[in-house]
Amino acid sequence: MPINHEAVYSIVSLILEGRIATYGQVAALIGFPRHARQIGYALAALENNSSVPWHRVINAKGMISSRGMNGCDDYQRLLLEEEGVIFNNNNCISLKQFQWQPDLVDV
Repeated sequence: MPINHEAVYSIVSLILEGRIATYGQVAALIGFPRHARQIGYALAALENNSSVPWHRVINAKGMISSRGMNGCDDYQRLLLEEEGVIFNNNNCISLKQFQWQPDLVDV
Protein backbone atom coordinates (compact mmCIF):
# COMPACT_ATOMS: atom_id res chain seq x y z
CA MET A 1 0.00 0.00 0.00
CA PRO A 2 1.52 3.36 -0.99
CA ILE A 3 1.94 6.09 1.59
CA ASN A 4 -0.70 8.81 1.46
CA HIS A 5 1.18 12.04 0.81
CA GLU A 6 -1.55 14.11 2.46
CA ALA A 7 -1.06 12.13 5.70
CA VAL A 8 2.67 12.95 5.55
CA TYR A 9 1.93 16.63 4.97
CA SER A 10 -0.56 16.70 7.85
CA ILE A 11 2.00 15.34 10.30
CA VAL A 12 4.84 17.52 9.03
CA SER A 13 2.60 20.58 9.34
CA LEU A 14 2.33 19.87 13.07
CA ILE A 15 6.08 20.11 13.70
CA LEU A 16 6.64 23.21 15.76
CA GLU A 17 8.94 26.02 14.69
CA GLY A 18 12.45 25.46 16.03
CA ARG A 19 11.91 21.70 16.21
CA ILE A 20 12.77 18.88 13.85
CA ALA A 21 11.50 15.37 13.20
CA THR A 22 13.18 12.50 11.45
CA TYR A 23 11.87 10.82 8.32
CA GLY A 24 11.45 7.63 10.34
CA GLN A 25 9.55 9.44 13.07
CA VAL A 26 7.08 10.83 10.53
CA ALA A 27 6.72 7.39 8.94
CA ALA A 28 5.92 5.81 12.31
CA LEU A 29 3.39 8.52 13.14
CA ILE A 30 1.41 7.81 9.97
CA GLY A 31 1.49 4.07 10.61
CA PHE A 32 4.33 3.11 8.25
CA PRO A 33 7.33 2.40 10.49
CA ARG A 34 10.53 1.59 8.62
CA HIS A 35 9.39 3.54 5.53
CA ALA A 36 11.46 6.68 6.06
CA ARG A 37 12.51 6.84 2.42
CA GLN A 38 8.87 7.12 1.36
CA ILE A 39 8.55 10.21 3.53
CA GLY A 40 11.40 11.77 1.61
CA TYR A 41 9.65 10.99 -1.67
CA ALA A 42 6.43 12.57 -0.42
CA LEU A 43 8.23 15.74 0.67
CA ALA A 44 10.10 15.91 -2.64
CA ALA A 45 6.72 15.92 -4.39
CA LEU A 46 5.60 19.12 -2.63
CA GLU A 47 4.77 22.13 -4.77
CA ASN A 48 7.38 24.92 -4.56
CA ASN A 49 4.90 27.29 -2.93
CA SER A 50 3.69 24.79 -0.31
CA SER A 51 3.27 25.94 3.28
CA VAL A 52 4.26 22.50 4.61
CA PRO A 53 7.45 22.99 6.67
CA TRP A 54 9.43 20.29 4.84
CA HIS A 55 12.69 21.78 6.12
CA ARG A 56 11.93 20.51 9.63
CA VAL A 57 12.42 16.87 8.59
CA ILE A 58 15.95 15.46 8.74
CA ASN A 59 17.59 12.05 8.85
CA ALA A 60 18.04 9.83 11.90
CA LYS A 61 21.66 10.95 12.31
CA GLY A 62 20.48 14.50 12.94
CA MET A 63 21.70 15.67 9.56
CA ILE A 64 20.18 17.19 6.46
CA SER A 65 19.89 14.56 3.75
CA SER A 66 21.53 15.58 0.50
CA ARG A 67 19.08 16.16 -2.33
CA GLY A 68 21.58 16.45 -5.17
CA MET A 69 20.36 19.93 -6.08
CA ASN A 70 22.89 22.73 -5.61
CA GLY A 71 21.98 25.00 -2.73
CA CYS A 72 18.99 23.00 -1.48
CA ASP A 73 20.82 21.66 1.57
CA ASP A 74 22.15 25.13 2.37
CA TYR A 75 18.64 26.55 2.07
CA GLN A 76 17.24 23.95 4.47
CA ARG A 77 20.00 24.73 6.95
CA LEU A 78 19.32 28.46 6.65
CA LEU A 79 15.60 27.94 7.32
CA LEU A 80 16.34 25.81 10.37
CA GLU A 81 18.91 28.25 11.74
CA GLU A 82 16.42 31.11 11.31
CA GLU A 83 14.11 29.12 13.62
CA GLY A 84 16.86 28.77 16.24
CA VAL A 85 18.00 25.23 15.42
CA ILE A 86 21.71 24.83 16.13
CA PHE A 87 24.15 22.69 14.14
CA ASN A 88 27.33 21.38 15.73
CA ASN A 89 30.77 21.33 14.09
CA ASN A 90 29.86 18.08 12.29
CA ASN A 91 26.75 19.67 10.71
CA CYS A 92 24.49 17.67 13.03
CA ILE A 93 21.49 18.76 15.05
CA SER A 94 21.04 17.41 18.55
CA LEU A 95 17.96 15.20 18.40
CA LYS A 96 17.86 15.26 22.19
CA GLN A 97 17.60 19.05 22.19
CA PHE A 98 15.56 19.80 19.05
CA GLN A 99 13.47 16.73 18.21
CA TRP A 100 9.74 17.38 18.19
CA GLN A 101 7.81 15.26 20.66
CA PRO A 102 4.16 15.38 19.61
CA ASP A 103 1.40 15.15 22.13
CA LEU A 104 -1.04 12.37 21.31
CA VAL A 105 -3.72 15.02 20.79
CA ASP A 106 -1.50 16.64 18.12
CA VAL A 107 -1.52 13.59 15.89
